[in-house]
Amino acid sequence: MTAPLSVVIGLSAVIIAVEEDETVVLTVKPHDPRASAPSTVAGLPFGPFDPQVRTFELSLRAFVAEQTGLDLGYVEQLYTFGDEGRDAPLADIGAGAARVISVGYLALRPRAAETGAPDADWASWTRFFPWEDWRAGRPPMIDEVIAPALSAWTGRSAERASRVRALFALDGARWNEERVLERYELLYEAGLVAEAVRDRGTGAALNLGEPMISDHRRILATGLGRLRGKLRYRPVVFELTPPEFTLWSLQRTVEGIAGVALHKQNFRRGLDRTGLVEGLGRFDRGAGGRPAELFRFNREQAGLGPAVGLALPLLRES
Repeated sequence: MTAPLSVVIGLSAVIIAVEEDETVVLTVKPHDPRASAPSTVAGLPFGPFDPQVRTFELSLRAFVAEQTGLDLGYVEQLYTFGDEGRDAPLADIGAGAARVISVGYLALRPRAAETGAPDADWASWTRFFPWEDWRAGRPPMIDEVIAPALSAWTGRSAERASRVRALFALDGARWNEERVLERYELLYEAGLVAEAVRDRGTGAALNLGEPMISDHRRILATGLGRLRGKLRYRPVVFELTPPEFTLWSLQRTVEGIAGVALHKQNFRRGLDRTGLVEGLGRFDRGAGGRPAELFRFNREQAGLGPAVGLALPLLRES
């Protein structure tokens, strides 16, 4: 008789905050039992679901507080990651399971608070997905590194060529900032990221951002793509802003999430039409230069009608 497969439910957290107008994610370096030391590769906060806790979310909040000292605010479930082999090398959550099913969550904080945990760090998402940052224009690495490697992998496959063109905005195709996960998974499929070489034992990884433990870069890609998509139809960005902010800092926050540069006047016109912000009649005089008016999120107005998000008028066409 075949022994039953041991399955453990793990919880992973994509915790995003803003630090000096830059969007950052909380990373940890868990204990590596093989080396009897902290991992040399970063991951996301993760741990096993405690069946004595009423919900997955409450269990997630509890172990994040224990690991990092942070109390989470806004939280939403992302996706359940259950592919066989996704925990290679094993994302050891202390349960010795043969199969780990991970439930991913997205959490947002208005600032990157000090955690006090020795192996926790706030890191810009650009460290893991440098090709996703178009704020200064099209990243050179797409045309100089990624496109040639994918062209060699594509060969004569029209289906592969079509996916590469659409996802990486080649041959006149437009960039879609929301398709973070699809781009990462294509690079993994082509064997061009370090995790693919690690998991398969074959391939030739390029220097395409920092790898993460287990499939945590895939989970992070899911969270970033979800957040980018929600910008357009939910006022979720205000979970990342302080109670008072200038319109310029709000635009910088949106750009830091979406990875694109926005047209200042058109962004503000679109913002005015939503009624999501309200001027306070006071000015920020601490940044130097001409004082800028302070605004707040008009949460009361936002709750009166259908949920709305922000227009993202690009500074330049991609």
